[in-house]
Parts: sequence; structure tokens; C-alpha cells
Amino acid sequence: MLAVIRAFAKSWVAAILIGLLILSFAVFGVGDVFKTRAQNEVVLAGSRSVSTAEFRAEFDRAKQNLEQQNGRQISNELAVENRFDSRVLEMLADREAMAALMEKMGLRPADALITREIQKIPAFFDQVSGRFDKRLYEEALARNNLTTTQFEQSVRDDIAQSHLATGLVDGLRPPRAYGALAVVFAQESRDLAVFNVGPGAVEPPKPPTDAQLTEFMKANAERLMRPEFRILSVVRFSSAQVADRVQVSEADILKQFNFRKDALNQPETRSLVQVPARDAGTARSVADRLAKGEDPAAVARSAGVEPVLYAEKPRTAVVDAKVGEAAFAMSRGEVRTVQGDLGLAVVKVTGITPGRTVTLQEIRPMLEAEARKTAAAEKVYAISQTYDDAHAAGANLDEAAAKAGVPVTTLGPVAEQGFDQTGRPVAGLSERLVQTAFRLPEGGESQIEEESPGESFVVRVDKVIPRALPPLAEVRQPLTGAWMNQEMAKRLRARAEALAERVRKGEDLNAVAASIGARTARLPGLTRQDATQGGPLSQEGFAQAFGTAKDGVFLAANPTAFAVTVGKVEAIAPPSAAENARSVEQVRPQLGMTLFSEIGAQIPRYARTALKVRTSPDLARQTLGIEAPKTGTEAAGK
Repeated sequence: MLAVIRAFAKSWVAAILIGLLILSFAVFGVGDVFKTRAQNEVVLAGSRSVSTAEFRAEFDRAKQNLEQQNGRQISNELAVENRFDSRVLEMLADREAMAALMEKMGLRPADALITREIQKIPAFFDQVSGRFDKRLYEEALARNNLTTTQFEQSVRDDIAQSHLATGLVDGLRPPRAYGALAVVFAQESRDLAVFNVGPGAVEPPKPPTDAQLTEFMKANAERLMRPEFRILSVVRFSSAQVADRVQVSEADILKQFNFRKDALNQPETRSLVQVPARDAGTARSVADRLAKGEDPAAVARSAGVEPVLYAEKPRTAVVDAKVGEAAFAMSRGEVRTVQGDLGLAVVKVTGITPGRTVTLQEIRPMLEAEARKTAAAEKVYAISQTYDDAHAAGANLDEAAAKAGVPVTTLGPVAEQGFDQTGRPVAGLSERLVQTAFRLPEGGESQIEEESPGESFVVRVDKVIPRALPPLAEVRQPLTGAWMNQEMAKRLRARAEALAERVRKGEDLNAVAASIGARTARLPGLTRQDATQGGPLSQEGFAQAFGTAKDGVFLAANPTAFAVTVGKVEAIAPPSAAENARSVEQVRPQLGMTLFSEIGAQIPRYARTALKVRTSPDLARQTLGIEAPKTGTEAAGK
């Protein structure tokens, strides 16, 4: 066979075919053959990758979780503006890099282990038999946009990471010296002497001049800058506008009733207990005991099964259709053995609630309201179409609104956060409307944007008021207060520095404090743990005190007292040897977990570097329907 192939390769026919193949590469591009894979993947990590479809599914799941946490819908555009897509992409890159690294290390759980783990998940158990059900497993995955291959790979990766983490933790034990250092650092105590330099120790500043305030404004421009404001013209298409002009006929109500009555009728419900039985003998025993009124749970346990209970459920809620059919043909208290689709079962009906059929008169108000709402929505749609047709024909917003017979409302100035120039909320706005308005240029008009069924709008940006500093006259009073406080803080700091310098040169701390009418306070036995409990020192005071040598002098702001603290470290004492030894053993496990957390945080970064992971942010955004920026395509992973 090989000889025949070699002979053919040397023939003139083979030469022609190979030539045609080369020509086709030249025409269609040989590069496309090898680029197909990369063009559909947003993450490439060694042997692992994430396709655009997989990224979209992961993004949707993550966004849905975020929406549940925030209690509101989040558009893809808003998510991308806040770089949520980048966070999902980075998470996927870390995940795939870790998985690829573990595969390269040979850390690959066996298929049998994956199967056992999946078959332990209660969500995939059959309600009657209490066993793993492959059909329920596949249906649950489908509801979450997952294939069995994807889910099993995820389980495999989780088990591999768990094995890796267990190996690292079991072998990770910090040296005693590390524990000793941690204990000495935490339990070292210091004796301090401190006094506060308050406003009474300095001459108060004089009110600032306009020149000083102007300079102060410039220095704090970013904090004082007013946001961009916009003046808007808004046309709304709302059901409320036409509610008084909508007429509902009896035929409309009757039509609604015929359409809704089946859904509004209340079906008969029953309470019943179902005990699975392995064979006919067991079924007879169970049926006899249930008929005598014994507790169903006790009867089921004696048969080695769990009872299935239904409380006030309609027939459609019974999992086994044949059991449901039989149960809804039985009388209250009756016991019957049923051969169901899912096996033999003994059924006892414990309660019956008859169904109820609604009448037209009962639900007329509701039906009339729904019919009125439907008619109003149709009328509003017709009005919006009149506007849209006029606008498409060249009419501007005002002209198109006049043809549609709807008013134009002027709103603003309004900031992107929805407040006016006094900081108050602007009435008549919605988040969707503001977002649309701030995407338009000055003079730009939006298309019709739907907010909810029967509610839509059009907005035009009449004027853009750029970000700017406010006039000095408007902020003079609060600005003067801020300037005076800052000036006082400077004077207190300078005065405190001068007093501290006297102590450094050898003057007694008590005498220096007395020279400004202050009293010295002594703070014995302070530790770093005291910093978390408040006290006479600010956070800066604790930091300075524990960063100063014995007999050293330090300064720290004390915002609570509007003062500057001057302090001296009088003594430093390490923990006792006995206490140190006990604490070292107590702190080592915690220190080990800290080291493991730090190592764990670095592993994905190492994996991405070692495997030269690449991500494609532009392709990811295109997958979400967001136009990618023109600059940059693929970026190397961190």
C-alpha cells in the first residue's frame, strides 16, 4: 500500500493536484485555516480555551447574580462601562490557566471520581426513588445553559484544585521563628507620655481675602468642580396620557374572560402521602398499616424508604402521572396500591379541597382594567408610530410631537446623577432617560426608547453646560470655613513641631506641656491590638508611637479633639518568654493559613505567565453586542 502511495506521489496527476491545492491556499488564504480556532476564543491558556459562546454564558450568569444583589436590571452597556466584562474575562483567564497548569503537572482526577461526586449532588436525585436521575441531571444543566461536558470539566477542575490545596496546606508549616516574630510584633507594649496642642495654643487666623479664596479654590478644583449639566426636551408616550379617552366594550371584556378563565379557575387540590414499595408483599403491609391510621413516616421507615408528601397540590404537581390520576379518583382517607410510571407505590389521600370556577361578574373589574390597559397601550403605540413616521420624514422633535398630539417637556439643568444645580432630584426623570440623554451630543435626538410596556420616550439635548468651578460668591461661606480650618491645622502642626523640638533637645515633657497650659497624660502598656479599640490616640498616633524608638518624640493629628498630639516613648517591653512560647504555637496555624492564602493568590498569576495566556477583550465585547474600541486587539494576560 505504501509503495502505491509513493508511486502516485511521483506521478503527473499528483503534481497537478498539489499545484491546485497550493493555488487554493493563495486565493483563499492559508492563514485562515489556522486562525479559525483563535478567532472564536476569548481566552487561550495552553491546552484550555474559552469560546465566545462560553464567555457569553459565564457573563450572563455573573450579571444575573449581580442584578439579584442590587435588585435591579443592568444593561450590557452599563456593565461594560464599569468594566464588569473585564473582571469576568480575567476570572476566566485565571481559571483556565490554573486548570491547564494542573493538567500539565499531571494532576487529573479519574473519571470514576467525577462520576461519584456528581451522583452525590441532591439536586439530581429522583424525588421518589431517592437515587441519581440522569434525566433530571441533564435537564438541570440545560436550564443553566450548561452541557454535561462543561459541567463535568468544572467538577474535574474543582476536585483537582482541592487536591492541590490539600497538598499545599498539609505540607505548609511556618517556622517557629515566623510565629515568634508575629507574636513579638503583636504583643510588644509601650509606655507613652502625651499632650495635645489645641486651638488655644495658637493665634486664630484672620478671614481670608478673595485672592486667598480663589487660590484655595484652584488648589481644590477637582473636589469643588460642578458636574456637567444638560437641558433636555422630552416627549413621553404614556398610557396615562390616553386613559380618559379609552373606551372598553362588553365584547372586549367577554373576550378577555374567555381567554383568561381557564387560568383563573382554581383547580381541585389534594393532600396525600405516597410510600414507594419494592414488591407487592411490602405494598400490602404498608397499605394495611396506613389504613389503620399509623404515622406514614414511621411506616415508610420500617419499609426502608422515605415517604413522598403532597400538601394542597393540584393533580399536575404529582410527579408520577399514574399516581396522580389514581389519587384524584380516590375519596378522603382511602388507601390504594398503584403501579405508577416510576414504580409500585401505596397512596393515601389525607385531604381534598374542591376546585372553584370563577364567574364573569366576579372578575369583571379586573378584566375591565386589563382591557382598558391593553387598549391604552395600543393607542399609545399608534401615537408613537405617528411621531416616528413624522420624524423619519424629516420633522424635528417639536414638529413630530405636534403631529402626534403629545406635549414637549423641558427638564433641567440636570446632572448625570439626576439632580439639579441645587442638589435636588429632578422630577420626571428615569434612569433609562438620563443614560440615553448623556450619550447624545448637544442638539442630538434619540429614537423612541421603551421604558416599560406602554411607556416610552424621546429625548433631545438642548444644551450642555460643561463642568466648571462655581462662582466664588456662591461658595464663599463654606469655602471660608474650610480655609480657616486648614490654616488652623497648619498653625497647630507648626506649633506642635516647635514644642516637640524642645523635648528632643532635652526639656522635660511636662514642663513643655505646661508652657501652653496643657496636661500630660500617661499611657502605659499599649500594644498594637489597642489601635483597633480606639482610645486617647488616633490611628496616626498609634502608627507614629510604634514606629518611634525608645525616648523618641512623635507628632500625630488628633481629629477628634481638633488638635495635634505630641508624644514621647518612655519604655518598650517585649512579651514575657513564657507568654511568647504559648502564643507562638497558637498563632502558627493562623500564620500558615495566611501564607497559604498569599501563595494561592500568586499561583494563577504564575500560571498565566508560565503558559503565556492570551485574552481578547475586544472579541469578548463584540460577543456582548458592544462595539470594541478601534485601538488594540488581543492583549497578553498578566
